[in-house]
Amino acid sequence: MKKNHFLHFDTDAFCISCSGETRYNKEGLLQGQAIDAPLSEVGLQQAEAAGRYLKDVEFSHVFVSDLLRAQQTAETIMKHNSSCSSLQMALDPLLKEISFGVAEGGRLQDVRDMAKAAGQTFPGFTPPGGETPEQVKERVKEFMENTLQQLGAEHWHHSTEVETCPSAVEGRADDGVGGVPVHALVVTHGAYMRVVVRYFVEELLCSLPQGSDRAHVFSLSPNTGLCRFVLSVRKEEDGFQLSGIRCVFVHRNDHVKELVHQ
Repeated sequence: MKKNHFLHFDTDAFCISCSGETRYNKEGLLQGQAIDAPLSEVGLQQAEAAGRYLKDVEFSHVFVSDLLRAQQTAETIMKHNSSCSSLQMALDPLLKEISFGVAEGGRLQDVRDMAKAAGQTFPGFTPPGGETPEQVKERVKEFMENTLQQLGAEHWHHSTEVETCPSAVEGRADDGVGGVPVHALVVTHGAYMRVVVRYFVEELLCSLPQGSDRAHVFSLSPNTGLCRFVLSVRKEEDGFQLSGIRCVFVHRNDHVKELVHQ
């Protein structure tokens, strides 16, 4: 039996943002992967609001879906944030939205009707030619593995041990990241984020903020909705492994609420 040699623990954080609105969102149409629409005017405003909200949060990396709406969202957030001035966004197809197959470009209601006819519900139903939740989860797992190895190789501190205590969630943009040395901004998509959160909670046993409503936790993130997770990582002989994960907040959209009331 192979022995694992643990050196010490370190911490990373992910701030995961949903992309902003496009006209397809507004019209109740499915985009998925084949529809690569730009942000609408409202979507650009949402991205600007997210950028202003996160402007003082320190980021060490930016990982972005290679679809246009996510890139535009990330570019706008980075424009407002001085810590991003020397960073380059890393485009990653593993962060693409779920493929909805033949349903892409069609009405969301039509997919619900297809699911009902098949005796299923949407979300959870896979249209012909689309990705199953399990296939999407494999993309999530691959992204996590690649990212943990990259962040570990670049930032592991052999001489010091970083310990952070859970921060009280006070509604601040930097909740949970005080003292966390590596904080990645990840910009992806709503249906993909739903798979991420469910995987974190149900399989990685991610702890949730006190009083969390699971229906809200597993709901679709709003455009430019924000989630933050703090990860504990350990170094082993053959690489870096996740040893713990907790959620600081999920689907936060204070910045968009403020935009609506302007």
